[in-house]
Amino acid sequence: MKTLKSEFTLQAFVPVALAAMFLLPGIGSATEQSQQRQQGRSANQAAKQDARSTKQDCRAANQSSNAQCRQDKRDTKQDGRQEKRDIKY
Repeated sequence: MKTLKSEFTLQAFVPVALAAMFLLPGIGSATEQSQQRQQGRSANQAAKQDARSTKQDCRAANQSSNAQCRQDKRDTKQDGRQEKRDIKY
């Protein structure tokens, strides 16, 4: 004979189990998106550091005008942004 407590437990468990079955596939894709975001951030941060180094090297060498050094920095950062887009999409 079933008791009221065991029936209540079973009734509470079924909806939770069904919800878990539907949510678990979404968790996997969320984890993948999170990894892509982190990789994208890493690529972007690396590009920023490369851009700083590029400008410092350019100014130290005095090979170009300051405007050209700024343009080199912009180009380096833009390459990093494109790399980030490639990772995300």
